[in-house]
Amino acid sequence: MKFGLQLGYWMAQPPEHAGEIIVAAEAAGFDAVFAAESWGSDAFGPLAWWGSRTERIRLGTSVVQLSARTPTAAAMHALTLDHLSGGRVILGLGVSGPQVVEGWYGQPFAKPLARTREYVDIIRQVLARRAPVTSAGPHYPLPYTGAGALGLGKPLKPIVHPLRADLPIWLGAEGPKNVALAAEIADGWLAIYYTPRLADMYNEWLDEGFARAGARRSRADFEIAASTQVVITDDPAAEVERMRWVVALYIGGMGAPELNFHAQVYRRMGYEREVDEIGRLFQAGKKAEAAAIVPDQMILDTAIIGDEAHVREQLKVWEAAGVTMLLVGVSDTEQLARLAPLVQ
Repeated sequence: MKFGLQLGYWMAQPPEHAGEIIVAAEAAGFDAVFAAESWGSDAFGPLAWWGSRTERIRLGTSVVQLSARTPTAAAMHALTLDHLSGGRVILGLGVSGPQVVEGWYGQPFAKPLARTREYVDIIRQVLARRAPVTSAGPHYPLPYTGAGALGLGKPLKPIVHPLRADLPIWLGAEGPKNVALAAEIADGWLAIYYTPRLADMYNEWLDEGFARAGARRSRADFEIAASTQVVITDDPAAEVERMRWVVALYIGGMGAPELNFHAQVYRRMGYEREVDEIGRLFQAGKKAEAAAIVPDQMILDTAIIGDEAHVREQLKVWEAAGVTMLLVGVSDTEQLARLAPLVQ
């Protein structure tokens, strides 16, 4: 099982010492570094800037949002960075949620599965560069002939010859249909709030996708990259306490109450009652109360926290569940140094 460094997205300011952490992660043997985006920093810029200080580590997006850019624009970003990095890019894509898509990007959220399928197909056409890129739509028609069109559009091939036609595309997915789609059309699955105890359920979703006609990969060559917190500490209770706030935010605040994909993930784990109460308190502005009722086990299901012996045992559990890469967040080089022996 490989390790990936998860930078995430920026908060109010760019993170300090990220460049040094990435260089240290490469030296420690991390396989990849990933950057994300929400409605602030983008994912490609940090990888280009900080990734220029590295030589081997792969550069991944986890994830770039479909509605932030057209599929041809996403392909341009990916093929450009792939050339600059010598073929190290992993293009991680995700649909985000309706609050961001409709509230920030001003795009409709409907038909996320169909949009994803069409989006990936267009990107693969660009990267293959076998013929001018076309799409019948309906979500990303090329050439565009709809309302306001001048009728002068023509199919085009990228001017730049992509470095790799098979640049890996991974999909961020949380629900059964989206995970199955990842197994069918992508090269990997970016899993958030993964828990090994539900591995059988995840495998059913994945197997559905692998079994579809024309599936791109099989389980043997498909990557499962799970984002988690890996913390080596003699005081796990303090780390659990710190993480309550993050879990409460994602359950109660990162998505509309009517449609919050993160909350649905925890409901599938069996925390229906807790999710409802956390959401109710958070939406009422009682954020501290919402965090306080997050059960310890809700955190420990999706994180690895404890002394080094415990962490090593848990890593075996996650690998046995089918995870091929752990994406871990690291705040400084000191924390990374504690994780480095686990990567070897």
